[in-house]
Amino acid sequence: MTTGLNIAALAQRTGVAPDTLRKWEQRYAILQPERTAGGQRRYSERDVARVEWLRERLEEGYRIGEAASLLGSLGSTPPRAAREHLKGMLDALDDLEAEAIGLRLDQAFALLHVEETFESVLVPLLQAVGERWRNGTMTTAEEHLVSEAVRSRLGHLLADAGGGVHGVAVLACAPGERHELGLMMATIALRRDGWKVVYLGADAPLDDALALTETLSARVLGLSLSTPARVDGLEAVLQAGVPRGVSLVLGGAGATGPLARKLGAVYAGTDLGGSVQTIRALAT
Repeated sequence: MTTGLNIAALAQRTGVAPDTLRKWEQRYAILQPERTAGGQRRYSERDVARVEWLRERLEEGYRIGEAASLLGSLGSTPPRAAREHLKGMLDALDDLEAEAIGLRLDQAFALLHVEETFESVLVPLLQAVGERWRNGTMTTAEEHLVSEAVRSRLGHLLADAGGGVHGVAVLACAPGERHELGLMMATIALRRDGWKVVYLGADAPLDDALALTETLSARVLGLSLSTPARVDGLEAVLQAGVPRGVSLVLGGAGATGPLARKLGAVYAGTDLGGSVQTIRALAT
């Protein structure tokens, strides 16, 4: 025997009129009611959650078509908090569904603040990917698949040139360094903090980065490295020093305070928000 809510009860639970619910179901397929023996629709608690989620998005200013697209495929439970977005991505990671990870990232960036998405969703996701790659439960090809899904989403955010209130910062990976996702997040976070950031990306020639900081009268040159081994390519070039008025900042998983001091640099730290504050202090 089919149990559940009829459309009047669903409307009463969610505060959305029955006519509107019917339109949403027909046009956007956001509900999946079961049928009684007599052919009457019966809605589940999952349907209640989906309608409430959509109503919240409309209250935030989304159009129903946009909200329905963000909601995603039938059968999914709509995420409401950062931890729920992260759980969905980790579940997709277990199944190696890179496309699903990308779609869930789209949801997170649309529904959460960028900083919250970085710190509470994306950073833990990348940590999980790295851990699985290191312990052998994820192949290099699979790691690249997930990384590309993340990189494509961050690339869209990088297209916004940002402000320039604090001045110019040039960000690059150390020579030979190919891991750039952390640097991409730092670029986006600094732009949102009011910096004009010139992003050079992976494996950037350090001579060119130094010359560019001088040409642009940049206040900061930020270098990212994933392993201390990458520092070997930095020391020789940096012996001549950085241009006058430029602060050198060292970040990434391979950076440490002692290593930064050895290079005459400021250590950015391990926390993205803290790194932004550290670099902001250099503008004063």
